[in-house]
Amino acid sequence: MRTVNEISKITSISVRTLHYYDKIGLLKPTAYTEAGYRLYDDKALETLQQILFFREFDMPLKDIKATMERPDFDREAVLNSQRAILEVKKSRLERLISSIDGILKGENEMDFEVFSRDEIKELYDTMVSNMESGQVDAVVRKYGSLEKYEEQFIEKAGSGRAQKNLQKVTEWYGGRKEALDAAKNPAGSGVMDAYQKRIDKIYRKIAAKAGTDVNTFEVKELIGEYDFVSKQLYQMKDVTELLLEMADAFKKSGPLKESMEEQYGPGAPDYIAEAVKAFYGR
Repeated sequence: MRTVNEISKITSISVRTLHYYDKIGLLKPTAYTEAGYRLYDDKALETLQQILFFREFDMPLKDIKATMERPDFDREAVLNSQRAILEVKKSRLERLISSIDGILKGENEMDFEVFSRDEIKELYDTMVSNMESGQVDAVVRKYGSLEKYEEQFIEKAGSGRAQKNLQKVTEWYGGRKEALDAAKNPAGSGVMDAYQKRIDKIYRKIAAKAGTDVNTFEVKELIGEYDFVSKQLYQMKDVTELLLEMADAFKKSGPLKESMEEQYGPGAPDYIAEAVKAFYGR
């Protein structure tokens, strides 16, 4: 058994805070001394550690208490989810540090000539080889032949605007090689469809939380799953910037927002966008 002062020294949590946790029923002492002083055993210390993990995600105390009192509370599952969220944050911090290192070394010059003509031609060949017969027929009807389509594809892909977009995609993937590898090795249509359906389910679960605080653990857990599935779908190591840009698109008035509101309900696009931004600390 440990006294409240000993627990405070071990965890750096003030005695006053521990007294407050007792008062609201979040962390009750295991026992009391004859003089009425609080005592805590190892199990209580584990509970406090779990509370501190929740607090790391800025989760309100009332939500922590409600979550930990749920009959189906699975400590291991929650810890795994929290670990996944922290891994995302770690990846983002590492990327930011790498960017700062590049700036300090003078290596952050923007080169809009992202892919050479040969690489664009390689991307075109890969894209066409993965087309279904119906898609090929549609292209031929529109452009007259695959050769003419190839000419226009390469010309447009080499334009300044297209190269800027390719630069953005390259940043999402973490480098030219990674972006090229992803383009040349796309997931099969069945796999893509499965990932899209899973994201649809995640959107529906998030939309069902609309009106609640986006900083609750339940919402952050769903965005953590969205992050994980998106990495598989887009074959990216870090989807932070991609999902943030998508979140901005969700909030803008237009066909995308209208379509999402029709699918997930009024206000859903804005709520999903805010949840994404809160998850990544933006």
